[in-house]
Amino acid sequence: QLQLQESGGGTVQSGGSLTLSCAASELDVYAIGWFRQAPGKGPDGLSCISADTTRTYYADSVRGRFTISRDNAQKTVYLQMNNLKPEDTADYFCAAGLLLNRLCGDNMYDYRGQGTQVTVSS
Repeated sequence: QLQLQESGGGTVQSGGSLTLSCAASELDVYAIGWFRQAPGKGPDGLSCISADTTRTYYADSVRGRFTISRDNAQKTVYLQMNNLKPEDTADYFCAAGLLLNRLCGDNMYDYRGQGTQVTVSS
């Protein structure tokens, strides 16, 4: 069973940056996405990257501010987050699926990590 572990969350001031990491027990065949979930709300798909890195997806809310990348040799996917805003505050988790469109288009994933908290203060 695929295991995912996020790291890199924390507290940052508005306008600041953070880089999240998602370490996977195996990675080569999976599309990976980053999601966030605020208290009382459902998960929002933010960004996804295909297994071969040729395709990426960004939600309108983060396009131009967040960048997804992956290093299959290191079995790690990253989310570089710049110009953070208070409304970006949430629990962030990575998730894996075999189909990119289902992962970020339908928020349907086969595996997910436990999440890491990101807090942006104004």
